[in-house]
Amino acid sequence: MQLAPSANVAALAMVPAAALLGSDLPTDSVCLDGARDPNTVLARLRSAAATPGPLFVYLSGRLTADRRGRLYLALAGTTRAAVRYTALPWDWLESELRGRPAGMTTVLLDLAADADAWPSLREYRGLPGLSHAEVYGVVCPPGFAAGDGAVSGYTRHWIEQLRRGPARPGDVQLHALAAGAAGLPPGALVLPTAHELDSRSAPQSDPYRSDPYRSDPYRPGGQGRPGDGGGPVSARTADSASVSIAGPTPDSTAVPTAGVVVGPPLDEVTGGDPRPYIHALATGGRHLEAAALARVWEEHVRHTYGFSSMEAVEWAEIRADLARMAGDFPLATGLWIGACRARLVGQGVAGREVHAAAAGALYCWTQLKDRASVVESGPELVDLLRALPALDPRLLRLTQARLDALRAPGLPRAVHT
Repeated sequence: MQLAPSANVAALAMVPAAALLGSDLPTDSVCLDGARDPNTVLARLRSAAATPGPLFVYLSGRLTADRRGRLYLALAGTTRAAVRYTALPWDWLESELRGRPAGMTTVLLDLAADADAWPSLREYRGLPGLSHAEVYGVVCPPGFAAGDGAVSGYTRHWIEQLRRGPARPGDVQLHALAAGAAGLPPGALVLPTAHELDSRSAPQSDPYRSDPYRSDPYRPGGQGRPGDGGGPVSARTADSASVSIAGPTPDSTAVPTAGVVVGPPLDEVTGGDPRPYIHALATGGRHLEAAALARVWEEHVRHTYGFSSMEAVEWAEIRADLARMAGDFPLATGLWIGACRARLVGQGVAGREVHAAAAGALYCWTQLKDRASVVESGPELVDLLRALPALDPRLLRLTQARLDALRAPGLPRAVHT
């Protein structure tokens, strides 16, 4: 069992509606627990989608696919041989939500994909459809460690973030922090992608780009970063309706299924940049959470722009400086070296960012106190410095001298140079 949808729903039900929704307005809620007939689910969804007010849909359970690769949300009676007749077609969800006004529909997902659905998700590079809704959530791949029937990490951390303070964060912030702290398995699909978040964020001034010499809290090169955009958001004032649908756990049709929905969602999403929040976590001493969140966003960018894109390199640099702040200098050194090599290929030897990355790598390498770590990463750093003739030549000489000295036999493992 990879997910326990009923546990997720029960946890959400314990959160006061005002905290969950950011509004004290009356709300109609519908929960479909253990539904077996896709037409029954469709009727409920159609009724909810017809409301003139905002709609919030929470889905938890298993994604599956038929032999043609068409995606479905598994229901309580879904079997592999009868997916087409016992599960809810994913495109039905898109069809029912398509006619709703823009900005009036939010879909929150906490799903696991089985082996039949995962290839389709990789082909689509995400979940298809739902273009008329704001979608947040995670889809875990097949085969990760089984759950214990408890609330899944993503839903649990979404709830915890809601409870942390009197002001409700925006959905983007809730999603980013929950995904970063959820302990997702490798390869998990996190929605939306970084590109989608960029396009969704409201326009805002950027003091770091207007002043290129203003310091960046992430890396020593002084490169610009977007402003935090952390202003308040307003709640909708219209009447609302909500619906929740969920399917069974991936490997068991005997476990009850559930979903929950409560509305209304927030009126707008602002401040989609997660970096100020990551930096705040790190400066507050929550290094593991900051590192986890940065890894999630790095995956976002890699899948959106490519593994060798400059956007991906920027997130590698952020992770490097987070490692430095946490005192993990071996990791920081490796990340800075990799980022510098990537920038060298894309920007050439004269690039300012190339030199900044090299400086980051060199600084972190000089902080290594373990002889094995110094010797392991030293040769690669020396090769990198040799490829940058514009750097002060003394840096290369001192680096080579330290490496040669620590390679000498008879030195203790812990070194201070």
